[in-house]
Amino acid sequence: MTTVALFGAGGKMGVRLATNLAKSDYETLHVEVSPQGQTRLKEETGLDCIDQAEALDRADVVILAVPDRLIGKVLSGFVEDLKPGTAVIMLDAAAPHAGTLPERSDVTYFVAHPCHPPLFNDETDPDAKKDYFGGIAAKQHIVCALAQGPEEHYQICEDIARAFYAPVMRAHRCSVEQLAILEPALSESVGATFAKALADATQAAADRGIPYQAAEDFMLGHLTILLAVAFGHQPGGKLSDGCLLAIKEAEPVIFKDGWLDRIFDPASVKASVESICR
Repeated sequence: MTTVALFGAGGKMGVRLATNLAKSDYETLHVEVSPQGQTRLKEETGLDCIDQAEALDRADVVILAVPDRLIGKVLSGFVEDLKPGTAVIMLDAAAPHAGTLPERSDVTYFVAHPCHPPLFNDETDPDAKKDYFGGIAAKQHIVCALAQGPEEHYQICEDIARAFYAPVMRAHRCSVEQLAILEPALSESVGATFAKALADATQAAADRGIPYQAAEDFMLGHLTILLAVAFGHQPGGKLSDGCLLAIKEAEPVIFKDGWLDRIFDPASVKASVESICR
């Protein structure tokens, strides 16, 4: 049996991962330095924490469910105590891409990040339909990267990631650099910014006298079909001539020329993850 040590087990993500790992075949050891986190883990899952030293002595795999800015510091505090061949799984590419991980050539560094439940899905269960984050009832895809370590560790770590992000459909393999393009560049710099802009625009419409619920229903309903057409999920779908004209006229008002190149420039991505880790 593979033994997994979950660090940060009492945090928001830690509790999510601990809950899923408790349903798996992995022996899981829970490590949480915060008394509040220990209490939260016990109250929400019934699970107990153990001493860090004991966890490191027994663990084949260590999962770091801690904030990106703390990963380098936390890992540096115990990296020398890891057994040779131990795999360390992080939940985001920021720290490895920013170069904040301590050097140790005989351990594996692996990244696994959730895609979250897809907008277009086949969920019918009420709990799954309302699981927008994933990892509870709704199926999701994940993205993984082997930052360093033997190739045979990739599948071992992916299997563990499938367990703690369950239920999982596809697991995509990328490099650390590619994962950093996906987040923060694609999902946060672009996706989250656009999401905020859409919410701001909906509120701006309501500020001009439209009942807010009418504006929200109109925006979210239109987004369903617009995104289905844009991403090819609507068979034979295409935008109307009027819609295409509106896009042509709005793009130069909303976007600066070359914005995509600036967002995805390798130096910009690197600077973004370095900022996150600071």
